[in-house]
Amino acid sequence: MAILDASLVHPITLPDGTVYRDTVYLANVIDHPRMEIGDFSYFTHSGPVEDTAYILAPFLGHEVRERLVIGKFVQIARGTYFITSSANHPMNGFTTYPFRIFKPETFGYKDLPVKDTIVGHDVWIGQNAAIMPGVHIGTGAIVAAASVVARDVPPYAVVGGNPAAIIRMRYPDDVIAELLEIAWWDWPLEKIEANLAALSNGDLAALRRA
Repeated sequence: MAILDASLVHPITLPDGTVYRDTVYLANVIDHPRMEIGDFSYFTHSGPVEDTAYILAPFLGHEVRERLVIGKFVQIARGTYFITSSANHPMNGFTTYPFRIFKPETFGYKDLPVKDTIVGHDVWIGQNAAIMPGVHIGTGAIVAAASVVARDVPPYAVVGGNPAAIIRMRYPDDVIAELLEIAWWDWPLEKIEANLAALSNGDLAALRRA
């Protein structure tokens, strides 16, 4: 029997058989034109399932220009949220007050630049982290709890703080390059589960042989 099932809404079943309903597979509960989400990426929250998109990215409207892109196998802890580009106030004048949002005919700032916010594969984002507009979090990165991520995060970096800074790199540069080339997250599920020991134990030689 497979460990993972990409079709589930609630992927965690507790030892007593209870389905843990606070954790959801994002791809199965979000239908949003400006969000792209990979399989097996989950988010834990206590709100209604139908509000998941709003809880995760409260300022990402259906008609905005930017996107929120989340890769596969991303783990997002409770309280994390994304502040996307449309939440920005104008900063190129003498005031940041958003005058134009108070009249329907001028609502929005379509002349302001926007950037997509992108999360790579197998990223772990700790509890109560805030991800700022246009940030790119590289594959394999770890974001510490309560961090404010205001700049790009390299693949396989551990970052924390406000603003989040690199605490350490998880692996040497040559290992990171090889992991990105192996790209296990793109393997068929059967192959991933057959190699869980190598993935869990950091056995790079076994991943090469796979």
